Amino acid sequence: MKRLVALMLAATLLVAGCGTDKPAPGQHLVVFAAASLKQSFTQIGEQFKTDNPGATVEFSFAGSSDLVTQLTQGAKADVFASADTKNMDKAAQAGLLAGHPVNFATNTLTIAVAPGNPKGITTFGDLARLGLAVVVCAPQVPCGAATAKIEDATKVRLAPVSEESSVTDVLGKVSTGQADAGLVYVTDVAGSGGKVDGVAFPEASRAVNTYPIATLKAAADAGLAQKFVELVTGAAGQKLLGQAGFAKP
Repeated sequence: MKRLVALMLAATLLVAGCGTDKPAPGQHLVVFAAASLKQSFTQIGEQFKTDNPGATVEFSFAGSSDLVTQLTQGAKADVFASADTKNMDKAAQAGLLAGHPVNFATNTLTIAVAPGNPKGITTFGDLARLGLAVVVCAPQVPCGAATAKIEDATKVRLAPVSEESSVTDVLGKVSTGQADAGLVYVTDVAGSGGKVDGVAFPEASRAVNTYPIATLKAAADAGLAQKFVELVTGAAGQKLLGQAGFAKP
């Protein structure tokens, strides 16, 4: 009887072990990152898994302001990467950060238009033309705050048909023909696969966004979270970010 019980216990443990593919505690990393980082951070995530066998990475991409709201409301994450310092400051003021943020990239606005630029848009001022359907980011989103700075600097006031919660939503409106033009980052145009063209304008240099990254106090494994930050700020991560069109901080 004792032998039978032992065999049954061993079989139960074997089945339990084979029935789960969840990573070991602390080996699952959750990264909250600005929507404009989706392409490059996905690549960095693959490199991270290669560098740390057994680790997995789960990303949540959205507008930086939305991510901060989620974090302050109790959402759990290990790392936060913002598209501006303002929203990172909000996270710091809420006591969410485990350490000082590190700036790892910069990004600049450009005008996204349909391939071939059928509306003939060549300047920022052209976006104020009557009859032109323009979309921008909402003011609380980093790309929206940058747009407002340019409007203030140029005295050009836009009348957008919509204000989106993330830069990828703006890109989507232009790429699907729902808008004639939209203000996005140069990285968004570069990663669009030819779905949109970009029209650069000199005033964009007045509102360059700096991207900071930080580990969070809620991190399940502070060491693993720090390794991700080091990858992003190190040579390998910087190379991938550069290929996506990001500039140095």
